[in-house]
Amino acid sequence: MSLPFNPKSFLNRLTGKLVMVKLKWGMEYKGYLVSVDDEVLSGHLGEVLIRCHIVLYIRSVEEEEEDWEMRE
Repeated sequence: MSLPFNPKSFLNRLTGKLVMVKLKWGMEYKGYLVSVDDEVLSGHLGEVLIRCHIVLYIRSVEEEEEDWEMRE
């Protein structure tokens, strides 16, 4: 049996870092996580707003991986 996981602390640790977000239908977005919705309006969120129910996963992009992709 698995327990429900609250991703708030995980997402807060990723704020300001390079992340990869994969959506349920296969599209991937790579960029810096600027903020997360904490139910308080905090201003402009940027160009892409992704609702949680369409996210398959979100992960941190390691610096080595970022450097590798730049060389390709």
